[in-house]
Amino acid sequence: MPIVFEKIPQETAQSFHCERVHGPDFGTPWHFHPELELTLVRRSQGHRMVGDRIAPLTPGDLVLVGSNLPHVWHQDKTRDVSPQAVDALVIQFAPDFLGAEFWQRPELRGVGDLLTRAARGLHVKGATRGAVVRLMEHVFATTGVERLIGLLQILACLAASRELAAVASVRFRPVLERADQERMERVCRYIDTRLAEPVMRDACAAEAHLSAGAFSRFFRTRTGMTLPAYVSELRIGRACHLLEHTDERITDIVFLCGFGHVANFNLCFRRQLGLTPREYRQRVRLLGGSLDLPGDLNRERLAGRRVAG
Repeated sequence: MPIVFEKIPQETAQSFHCERVHGPDFGTPWHFHPELELTLVRRSQGHRMVGDRIAPLTPGDLVLVGSNLPHVWHQDKTRDVSPQAVDALVIQFAPDFLGAEFWQRPELRGVGDLLTRAARGLHVKGATRGAVVRLMEHVFATTGVERLIGLLQILACLAASRELAAVASVRFRPVLERADQERMERVCRYIDTRLAEPVMRDACAAEAHLSAGAFSRFFRTRTGMTLPAYVSELRIGRACHLLEHTDERITDIVFLCGFGHVANFNLCFRRQLGLTPREYRQRVRLLGGSLDLPGDLNRERLAGRRVAG
């Protein structure tokens, strides 16, 4: 996917940016920016990619993205193309928006540590998620000093929590360039619209106007993963959504998600989630919510214990 630089709007009347995303999609490509970003998804049927990890989007999904960490929230238009398909709250702020040494003050060192940990992205879970959601709604309902205090309360809540899970892997080291946006947007669109079909490297390379070998290097340096791994994670994410929200037979889901063979689907699914598709469907319906995808597995849920939130 394209990793492009995004310029965050900066208004003279506020020191950080708040935005409600409401429409048919999230409106951004695979991008990065120096500002940290806290995104609450209230409605979407799609997936998010933070660094080298992909996960399905469900209402209540809450992630803090660190400075210059590539990310994208993607609405799957094969599921919902309505003008109200996406509803999300986004807060973006520079690491030093209150001064370069502000987070080094004794009372705020925990928040400073939080901002450092966010370099890999942090998925917010459990009771913390509920508390932060309420605080975010308050921030969006206020202005001025009260809004600023609200953001500090959010950061303090996150800094004190043990319900944060790193998203991107420790090995993720992207190549951040502002060029190549159009080239990779073509590849992204090509893959997204053909997940139910074979996705061939040569065809993707042709979309990018590169040789097969050059495309493989190009794709890996910008996403942190190979093309097959990326396609497989997207397909597993789509399969999880179908297992959670439909009564489609597993054999039908195999072909709807482009795996071709039941045995290959089961192998990939178990390798990424540690469960068979049937076990996943049973667990998620028993627990009444989504299980997390690779790199962010909720071990307590997989062990059969209900987690708050």
